[in-house]
Amino acid sequence: MAGALNLAHAPIFAPLISRRTTPNRLFSVRASSDGSSSSSSSSVTFAPPPNFKPPEPKRFGVRPDKAWDIVGAALALFFRFGTGVFASGYSVSFVPKDEFPPGQYALEVNGFKVKETSTLGPRPEKPIEIYEFEREIVAVLDLDVLYYPCPRNGPNFRPKAIQLGGKKQFPYMVDPNTGVSMYESDDIIKYLVGKYGDGKVPLTLSLGLLTTITAGLALVGRSGKGSTYSPAKLPPKPLEIWAYEGSPFCKYVREALVELELPHIQRSCARGSAKRQILYDKVGHFQVPYLQDPNTGVEMFESAEIVEYLRATYAVQ
Repeated sequence: MAGALNLAHAPIFAPLISRRTTPNRLFSVRASSDGSSSSSSSSVTFAPPPNFKPPEPKRFGVRPDKAWDIVGAALALFFRFGTGVFASGYSVSFVPKDEFPPGQYALEVNGFKVKETSTLGPRPEKPIEIYEFEREIVAVLDLDVLYYPCPRNGPNFRPKAIQLGGKKQFPYMVDPNTGVSMYESDDIIKYLVGKYGDGKVPLTLSLGLLTTITAGLALVGRSGKGSTYSPAKLPPKPLEIWAYEGSPFCKYVREALVELELPHIQRSCARGSAKRQILYDKVGHFQVPYLQDPNTGVEMFESAEIVEYLRATYAVQ
């Protein structure tokens, strides 16, 4: 069982999480002559690629040259029994289209609106912080999480996680709402469902060795994509991605975020999430992944184009 740390007594935590007073600010970075990034009091200015224009969203559209990427990412749905597709307590009802309130998000099937709801626990005031990788339970509990990607050879957040927790072990979770931090996937899951859910660990996340095996099989289709660092410039503010673990389109974008070691806030929105309505109100319809980059002002749909944008903007060329 992993122990809990009182972060109020962990001085190294303060400079890393200075956004508690400035929510969207991580730290300043300096680009060196070889393109790598390091902490600094000055900031790098980021801009979209030349002549960049966000693409028009196409629901369920797969760009032909990315079809096998999406197919590979979708294998996880089979091996993990759909875990991460639905929020906790998901339920559905069918309402005649003419009786459904206008301006509300819902799927439409044969003249009916599909009303989706969920039952969730108390909501954390501040995003949970995770140094890779706890994503299925995050989708189930509909939590917003600030992810610090820790790919192999990543120069920024692997060392920070080791400094904070004292171990070269992942995932590592920090809850700024309670001051609790911990290792071990099972302990993190139990903590999150106890604090922000109904206390019951989903069956597909409580099968011990079988959970580990199926999680490993879910990665087969992507052959280790998203696990190794690709040199990139570190942005001063975390990106925001509206996504959920069960979507292969979201998984494809997540791989790029991890490889480039880009800190990002995930706005979880599995089926049944109330945040589907929030995004619907924001942009006029619901579709994920949806990227918001406060460093450049870019907001965009379409997974293939999002990945190309991330590499063009942040990868060291």
